Amino acid sequence: MDSALIPKGVNRCPLSELILKLGPVVAVLLWGVVAMFMCWIKGLNQTNMNDSYGFALWIWADLTVIALGGGAFFTGLLRYIIGKDKLKNIINFAVLIGFICYSSALLILAIDIGQPLRGWFIFWHANVHSMLTEVAFCLTCYFMVLTIEYLPLILENRQIDRLPFFHNLSHNMHEIMAVFAATGAFLSFFHQGSLGGVAGVLFGRPFAFREGIFIWPWTFFLFTWSAAACGPCFTIMLLKITERITRKKLVKDDVVDLLAKIAGWMLTTYIIAKIIDTWYWAMVTAPSLGFELTDFYSNNPFYGMWILILEIVVCGIIPSIILISKKGRSNPVSFMTAVVLAVLGACVNRWAMVLQVMAAPVLTFEGWPMYYPSWQEVATTLLPVAYGIILVALSYRYLPVFPQEVELNPVESEDQGGKAKKAALSGAEVSPARA
Repeated sequence: MDSALIPKGVNRCPLSELILKLGPVVAVLLWGVVAMFMCWIKGLNQTNMNDSYGFALWIWADLTVIALGGGAFFTGLLRYIIGKDKLKNIINFAVLIGFICYSSALLILAIDIGQPLRGWFIFWHANVHSMLTEVAFCLTCYFMVLTIEYLPLILENRQIDRLPFFHNLSHNMHEIMAVFAATGAFLSFFHQGSLGGVAGVLFGRPFAFREGIFIWPWTFFLFTWSAAACGPCFTIMLLKITERITRKKLVKDDVVDLLAKIAGWMLTTYIIAKIIDTWYWAMVTAPSLGFELTDFYSNNPFYGMWILILEIVVCGIIPSIILISKKGRSNPVSFMTAVVLAVLGACVNRWAMVLQVMAAPVLTFEGWPMYYPSWQEVATTLLPVAYGIILVALSYRYLPVFPQEVELNPVESEDQGGKAKKAALSGAEVSPARA
């Protein structure tokens, strides 16, 4: 039964081996589920959040996965709207990662509100003056779009595709996918931007406060920009990890090179804008509010000046130079270094704009409050990671995620064909080959 669900022309490890390897991941998943129900049953007193840290580890994780899931909307925009047809060979994987990221973001929010049964209040009793209301609406709608984009991949499963209704439904959905890609890009622009806008309008938190264009602070545009730059890098990073684990080539180098080159130029332009924004904030905005740059950084290990250098220089300038260079992208070591640094840069940026905003003192008698997440917060933050690993493993095993896999691994396809022919001659059943 398991082998009948695996796409034709590819090899997969035995089901028992897959279950054994996913055992530790399932254990982490169950650990997170236990912590999640503790937060729901006993309340948010299970966390170490306080008056200084109302936005803590969960919100950092939420904003980070939303940013890194931006590879889905940007790759879809490039593929269906701009016409980069070569990216059709990686769009399935990008949509899968985006689906995982956005479903994880909604899960984190369901834990964070403490009473998920009242989550509908966000929509029915909407605060029309809040950027977070717009985020909630766009986030939910875009998750629905990602579900629609992921559905044809499920319908292309070897057994499901045999049914004429599902085969035709999948084909017709592919024909109109450009509509959903355009819708997803529109929704992503606003919810990515509004997440940055929330920080930008915090006048009582001068670390995040920015002036703006019309009603939007500059952080609105910087958040969307960084998601479009670092999201594709996250997709590439997970692709390379998947190739390393499966020991297969899944996407051709020219496809990855194209996506990395575009991401590199997006990262370059973003980091230039980020440098200008930081300079203006440090030299004009902060002094006008009575602060100096050094007031926003502490000697403690979490909020030192190193975080600014890490974000802009190490995780911004360096990877952007590598990714826009053909020579840099051609070297596997420098290429992976750049991709990982770009992903880390998005994580550091969201860390600063969530936690450092809360930690920086704004009154003369205030100090730097510290925050250490409880094990429940850590477990529920790792819960989406475990869930994502399991969904990637199952999608890779049973769905045609990578259209070029058969072409790039001809030996195993021939081996499988030879075994099938030999089994047919002997009347034996073909056993699933080891990957």
